[in-house]
Amino acid sequence: MLAETPVDLLGPEDFIETDPAQARLGQLLFYDKVLSGNRNISCGTCHHHDHAGTDGLSLGIGEGGVGVGPERTAGTGADRIRKRVPRNAPALWNLGHREIRVMFHDGRLEISDIYGNGFNSPAQEWLPEGLDNILAAQALFPLTAQFEMAGNTGENDVTGAVHDRIDYGWPILAHRVRTIPEYGEMFVAAFDHIDAPEEVTIVEIGNALGAFMASEWQSYDSPFDAWLRDGTPLPEAAERGRQLFFGSAGCVACHSGPLFTDHEFRALGLPAFGPGRTRQWDPMPRDVGRMAESNLLDDAYRFRTPSLRNVALTRPYGHNGAYPTLEDMIRHHSDPAAARAAWVPEMAALPEAPWLAAVDVAIRADGLEMARQARALDLEPLQLTEAEIADLAAFLHALTGESAWDRPLGRPETVPSGLPVD
Repeated sequence: MLAETPVDLLGPEDFIETDPAQARLGQLLFYDKVLSGNRNISCGTCHHHDHAGTDGLSLGIGEGGVGVGPERTAGTGADRIRKRVPRNAPALWNLGHREIRVMFHDGRLEISDIYGNGFNSPAQEWLPEGLDNILAAQALFPLTAQFEMAGNTGENDVTGAVHDRIDYGWPILAHRVRTIPEYGEMFVAAFDHIDAPEEVTIVEIGNALGAFMASEWQSYDSPFDAWLRDGTPLPEAAERGRQLFFGSAGCVACHSGPLFTDHEFRALGLPAFGPGRTRQWDPMPRDVGRMAESNLLDDAYRFRTPSLRNVALTRPYGHNGAYPTLEDMIRHHSDPAAARAAWVPEMAALPEAPWLAAVDVAIRADGLEMARQARALDLEPLQLTEAEIADLAAFLHALTGESAWDRPLGRPETVPSGLPVD
């Protein structure tokens, strides 16, 4: 490693161990719509291989939508979406790294012994024991989210159960899966403690999904890795950007370590739009970020610092996907006030949904809330030139893995449920 860049080499030994049979099972479950309340959406719909594990949208189109990626639509008739997913679909790259201890934009899932099951999560003490790692735990929560995968009240037994208590929907999904003969046989073969399909629970399903995501989305063969490992020169613009990143631009203060994140939470003052992540006693269409989980005012509008590996493949950017390009996001870091003032809703990738148009921009009419969000800022203006912005973007492109589009398992053609694969 070259001493002037404080980043450790990244390799396969840095990731949690996974079982290949469980990962193969997880691949099928990841793309199988049987895990959604209405059997019409899968994990892969919003984290698709064709879109580098994301969906290319600012705010996701979950339950009720049609299609995949930037072309996904908001649906029609009675099945159309009732709400946009409040936040940008996060990338999956390197989430199986051993240093990952917190997940989601607001950090609502953490490794912890507070509830005796290994995690501090929205399910609290109702999260079942036996989940192998934080990725396995994470996989269970989109299944319970009304506007992501569970469906709307009255549409199916899963969402009805979840509305009673978050963990009541999981046994219904586990029963669906284990009674499909092919899945039943695969679980018996992949898990030593499972002797018959009827023993399969949501824990094994989560562990299979976690094994797949941990092994499938590893990336550490970028041009930067080659430079770090053996001094292979970067392109001239990327080299200038590297020097800025680790030097005068100060990007490494937050985007540090082998994953280019310190896993902390910061307020960037991004433009606000969308339905927000409303809380029980706060129905306003705003998103207070980490504060919603910690209940600390100091955490208001702070969000988790994302990893930058393969970031060039996972636009748009920000917790709400406010900016369509890397250059736009860098400009915001350089001068948050100016970028926020110049932002217009047309910059967001929001599939047309006229019935939600008023909600999409409602928060922007609240002057007091906009002032609060503008004041909550952890960025120091840099006043970068356009040439420096271009060089930083070139360096971020140099964090793209050479094999990013060549994944070990990829998207399956079919799944055991027989449901269509997106």
